Amino acid sequence: MIVQGNIVDIQNRRIFKGEVTVENGKIVAIKEANHSVENFILPGFVDAHIHIESSMLVPSEFAKIAVVHGTVATVSDPHEIANVLGVKGVEFMIENGKKVPLKFNFGAPSCVPATSFESAGAIIDADDIKVMMENPDIKYLAEMMNYPGVLFDDDEVLAKIQHAKKNNKPIDGHAPGLRGKDVSKYIAAGISTDHECFTYDEALEKLQKGMKVIIREGSAAKNFEALINLLPEHYQNMLFCSDDKHPDDLLLGHINQLCERAIAKGMDVFKVLQVACVNPVKHYDLEVGLLQKGDDADFIIVEDLEKFKVLETYINGELVAKNGQSFVKSVAFEVLNNFNTDFKNSFDFAFKSTAKKIRVIEALDGELVTNEIEVDSLIKDGNLVSNIETDVLKMTVVNRYQNEKPAIAFIKNFGIKEGAIASSVGHDSHNIIAVGVSDEAICKAVNLIIKNKGGICAVTASEEKIVSLPVAGIMSDKSAVEIGKAYAELDKMAKQMGSTLRAPYMSLSFMALLVIPSLKLSDKGLFNGDSFQFTSVEIK
Repeated sequence: MIVQGNIVDIQNRRIFKGEVTVENGKIVAIKEANHSVENFILPGFVDAHIHIESSMLVPSEFAKIAVVHGTVATVSDPHEIANVLGVKGVEFMIENGKKVPLKFNFGAPSCVPATSFESAGAIIDADDIKVMMENPDIKYLAEMMNYPGVLFDDDEVLAKIQHAKKNNKPIDGHAPGLRGKDVSKYIAAGISTDHECFTYDEALEKLQKGMKVIIREGSAAKNFEALINLLPEHYQNMLFCSDDKHPDDLLLGHINQLCERAIAKGMDVFKVLQVACVNPVKHYDLEVGLLQKGDDADFIIVEDLEKFKVLETYINGELVAKNGQSFVKSVAFEVLNNFNTDFKNSFDFAFKSTAKKIRVIEALDGELVTNEIEVDSLIKDGNLVSNIETDVLKMTVVNRYQNEKPAIAFIKNFGIKEGAIASSVGHDSHNIIAVGVSDEAICKAVNLIIKNKGGICAVTASEEKIVSLPVAGIMSDKSAVEIGKAYAELDKMAKQMGSTLRAPYMSLSFMALLVIPSLKLSDKGLFNGDSFQFTSVEIK
């Protein structure tokens, strides 16, 4: 097979008219040649850090859409399914991913459970990490979210890091806001990347101290604008990622969108493509071609180097997408789950109190971090209730692995004026999480999730809508087009109910993520992510 076009040679910073010759999935020749083809040939895009589960798609269905946008590989942390099903969940992701051409590169989740302050469905300890690190299918130690464990020399945490080092596998970081001596110690432990930087200065400090910074632009957390101006000077040590990408967003684009935005800011095309295509392959030592003789024939053809409209995607010399059409086929797989809790009653969500003031989670649109604020309470019949007027709504996290009393807190900025929304996608333990205007509405939404053994839903007095997620309670067994359309309808319903957030369900899913400050809710109670301890809703 011979492919003609303008060849983008990132390594040598040149573009020339030429042709690429492919035999048996490998590039056997690249040479200059005169022709009239105007399109550009370049290496495929790589998402340098993503939880496939957040797309609500199994890997094989994710691949079907990603290749249309020129993505040929991902660096994937199967942390979400691991928190539900343990090592068995990781094995499911690897095996399902192997059935399609896209090159998934899975890591060993380092924090299962993410903290000891929540109930997960499984535990992955240092002994499990040792076995996983010896597996050639495991490419790296996934994000070390337990940064306090690193800073305080926790034996279990350090053992996991040591197993990665022994097997010469990179260690991914997760250290939002960590600065000064703390970040120096974190890096010295051997942790080489961070995708959690949310300010320019934080990212610059980490780069200057030898870390690679991954610019994240997902469905909820969007750090592109804050960090992109570091790229021109630090492009050799930066990567692009989406971290968490909802299905409706994935249908629209992937890493190609970040390239388009960077170029629109006037950035050098070779530097941008180094970040999007080359750096992840080099850093993680991926078996992904970079448009060099002898490489795997992993490359894409785009219309221009401004919009990056993808015309064709090749993986191992196989044409996997053309003009928006994917040639990746759906595959059969076993549906695994772990859902073990009974239906709830509305009185389970009551919060008896006489407190005049309460501690409230302030959600920030487009951010994973939250603020802690104090507000006047609203009490009816001795029960703390939602205040629709001030947009301070009751929130719950319900243990989905066993029958326990629901945890209750209050949250601002969800904007819902009627009913409730709920989800069994609740990072990181994936318990049921819900926000609503009344105990009855919250109960109705939670029970709809329990009935379906997983999903995301919205309920009002007159309507209820759910997207079922039967695979581990976090992924669908349907295609991206089906799930993307259903999710978009649910997102629309939540906004019709009053939510002003750009991605209410994505934001909801992170309100139980204890390792991101400041205030979050686990199934065990309200948690302060700054002091790393439980705190009270009531201010006495």
